[in-house]
Order: sequence, then C-alpha cells, then structure tokens
Amino acid sequence: MVKKKDYTAGLPDPSEIISEITKQYPGKIAKKRKKAMVSNVPEEDQEIQANVRTVPGIITQRGCTYAGCRGVVLGPTRDILQIVHGPIGCSFYAWLTRRNQTKPETETSENFIPYAFSTDMQDENIVFGGEKKLKQAIREAFELFSPKAIAVFSTCPVGLIGDDVHAVSREMKEELGINVFGFSCEGYRGVSQSAGHHIANNQIFKHVLGNTDRERTGKFQINLLGEYNIGGDAFELERLFEEAGIELLSTFSGNSSYDSFEYAHTADLNIVMCHRSINYIAEMMELKYGIPWIKGNFIGAGSTTKTLKKIAEFFDDAELTKKVAEICAREEAKVEAVKASIKPKVEGKTAMMFVGGSRAHHYQDLFEELGIKVLSAGYEFAHRDDYEGRHVIPNIKIDADTRNIEELSVSKTENEALWRQDLVEKKAELEKKGYEFSSYEGMMPQMEKNALVIDDISHWETEKLIEFYKPDLFCAGIKEKYVVQKGGVPLKQLHSYDYGGPYAGFEGAINFYKEMERMLATNVWKLVDAPWKSEPEIVGSMTINA
Repeated sequence: MVKKKDYTAGLPDPSEIISEITKQYPGKIAKKRKKAMVSNVPEEDQEIQANVRTVPGIITQRGCTYAGCRGVVLGPTRDILQIVHGPIGCSFYAWLTRRNQTKPETETSENFIPYAFSTDMQDENIVFGGEKKLKQAIREAFELFSPKAIAVFSTCPVGLIGDDVHAVSREMKEELGINVFGFSCEGYRGVSQSAGHHIANNQIFKHVLGNTDRERTGKFQINLLGEYNIGGDAFELERLFEEAGIELLSTFSGNSSYDSFEYAHTADLNIVMCHRSINYIAEMMELKYGIPWIKGNFIGAGSTTKTLKKIAEFFDDAELTKKVAEICAREEAKVEAVKASIKPKVEGKTAMMFVGGSRAHHYQDLFEELGIKVLSAGYEFAHRDDYEGRHVIPNIKIDADTRNIEELSVSKTENEALWRQDLVEKKAELEKKGYEFSSYEGMMPQMEKNALVIDDISHWETEKLIEFYKPDLFCAGIKEKYVVQKGGVPLKQLHSYDYGGPYAGFEGAINFYKEMERMLATNVWKLVDAPWKSEPEIVGSMTINA
C-alpha cells in the first residue's frame, strides 16, 4: 500500500530529488539534465532547457518528427488522402483512428481516416530507390478513390536514400490534375515531434491555405488552431460556437477538411489552442493576410468561459456578447452542479502531468477546479516559450536541428482584396485598451512555488519522482501507462484519452470530473502492490570517466 504525503503546508523543495536523480548519470549527462529541471518560483523569470536532443538510451516519452507531422497535424483531416512513403510499420503507427474522430458532411462524403496508405518499402526499394513505387502508389490511390488532394510523407529510410517526395509530388500533380504535395518529415529530422508540427504547418501554408476564397456566411468568422478533436473535443466546441452564432471556418485540424484549409484565410480571428503545434500558421497568416490571433484555452469550465468572452470582446457586438454570457451562465450552472457532488471526494488529491502540446498546462485548470494539487509537470516536445512565455523568444538560440526545418519567407499578400486592413486597425485599437494578442504567458507562471518542472522526462526519472512525491494520479501517454499503474498509481492517458472524452468545453469538464471521481475516489489502487517490492533487487554499478 502506498503511503501518501501531506502537502497542505506547501510543496517541498525538490533539490533533494533532483540531486538523487542526476547523481546516477555520467557527469556530462547529469549537467545537461539538471538544466531541464526547475524548482518553480512563479514570480521570477527562470530559464529551463527545452527542445534539445534526447540523451540516447534514456527512454524518452517523445515521438519522432514524422509522428508530429503525419500523426498529429495532418492525421485528423478526413479528405486528404495521405500516403506514407516508407515501411508499413511507420504508416500503421500514425493510423490512430480512435484519436482522429471526424464527421463527414454526408454519408457519401470522402473520409480516408479509416485507411492506412503506404508504399510499403522493401529491401529492394531501399537499395535501388523507391520513387517509381511512390508514383505508382499515387496513381493507384487516385484511380481507386479520386481524392481532391494527396499528401506524401517521408519516413527515415526515404531521407537516408534520397528519394525526393517533392519532385514526385510536383510530377504527379501535373499528371493527375489535383493538388499533390510532400512533407520532408523523416523521423530523425528534428529534436522531437515538434519539428514535424513545424514542417506540417509550412507545407499546408505553402500548398493549401489561400487556394480558394469563400463568400462570407457569418457575421463573426474564426479559425480554431491546435485543436485535434481527441475524444470528440472539437464536436463540443463546434456546438458552443454554433449556438453563439460564431462561424467556425476551419479547425487545424480536428474534424477538418481540405476545403476548409483552403479558405481559412478569410477568417476574422484565429484562436490558438495548442501553442507549440500551430503558432507557426497563426503568425504566417497574420503576416500575409493581417488576421490577428489570440491564445485560447477550452480545457476547464472557467477557461472556456474566459476564452468565449474574449472572442466576443474582440468582435465588440452587443448581441454576441449577450448570447455568449447566456451560454456561459447556463453551462457553468450545469458544471457547478456536478462539481459540487464530486469535488468533496477528490479535493486535496495530487497529480503529476507529463503530456505534449499545451496539455500539461491547460489541464491544470481542470485540476484546480476540483481542488487537486499539481506537484510536477512537463512537456515532451516543448520549447522554452511554452514554459516561460513568449517574451523569451528573442533570446532563444537557433540550433543545428532547427535549421533542418525550412523557414518560410512570408510577406504581405499582393492581392489587396485579401489583405485585412480593417483587422490591423481593429487590433491596434484593442491593444490600446489592454486586449492581448499574440501572447502566451507559459506554464511556469501558473504553477505553485517549488513545483518541479521537467522537460523530456525519462523512464528513470518518472519512477524516482513517483517514489518521491507519491502522487494520487499520473497523467501521461500510452507508453507510460502500464508501468505507472503497476506501481500502484492510476494513470490518465491525456494524449488519446483511452476511450474517454471529450474533455474540452463545459460538457468536457463534466466528463473529466466524473473520470476523476472514478479514478481517485476508489480504494482499489491502495491494494496494488508490485511483486518486485518483495523480491530481491539486483543492483549493478559502473564507473564512467566523463
């Protein structure tokens, strides 16, 4: 049985556990890992090491560049036929149909999410090249499915042997008469899946966004960026926008379509959810079309209300403001009723979070609503600005890995009809009143004093932190799930939600509260005792001159 710790007097100084963890590493590795561990002081500007290569053999939680490009950003788009150029295992890895939910407009509308398309490269293709096989795969896919667009994703072997997916895409685009475009997203190309997000953003911006204009269909038109419809999150947000009278043109990329990407540049405002995965497109759209962006958060009832009201404040329309206020008041009443019954059962519990994107930050709002204390948190693929806030961006050094990613040169559109001078002027007026655009304060300022913030946590560090903090709940991904649970600590999967969700918006908050009640208001975890705790442990040691 796990004996819990009392944190009512505040969190302990984590220096002891940081020292205990790093002393097991060789000297150079220990020095590097210490920079990625910070004892949080909310009112101070602290620097954390992030977006650097993982130490080989450390058993990271991270995914690869390909996973970020194909699996995360493009995965939820239903009508772009996505061909993975590489071994079949890579394609199967990114085929996350449970995560990538969508609702086609009609029963006959295109939906390629249930399929896994791959060139299935074999040894012969690695030796002699696979471009011929890729061309044939594109032709075959076009003949069978007649898609509007085909995207081609390169995996590690493709980059190693030099197959040019971009040249093949251009050739097939001309031959087939549809949009065919490629992504150089080999798994090794960047530090983590974050590089894949950046590559995906660049190619969607170059080859899709802005291809088609659209007549205005609503008074208030927005795009939602960095929402991937995990567990149906986007469906809940679409419900709220529709009732408020806000026209959601495009979501990047939950429940998304190729057409919606093409006319996304006709929106009035971009709302950024996952800052790390999508801020690139938000910034490029503002540079080219003058469309401003704001950071939003729909995880937690309070955050949902705050974001909806901020959108209404931007449009400055009395009818919209009133409608949003009515929706928030009604939905918050539902949330409060559920919270009143659940909070007494879970209040005072503790949690740790190591998740991708902005989730390790956003979900702290949900825990705060339930009175659950976050002891430690970190990201898999964050950059310093995700932790410290965007004000540090000018101080971030560009390293060799980042230079592997194409940096687009974006300037104001030459089509004056598409340039939104009205939005530029509107932004200037609102900024004078204190309205915040293009800003993100980061995760660390919101966390408690002495909370331990760690980037790219390893398996060893995970075990030691659980042993030290003895949390009631651990939030991470599927790779960590069973190891944590065997240690007697429940794990909430926040990458794909297992079979839960949605957790966004007001209904999502209610679902999350109920999930926390099931996981935390039970004695079953106190009965779990790992067999290795009562068995002899074989311990080895070695000396490394570092």
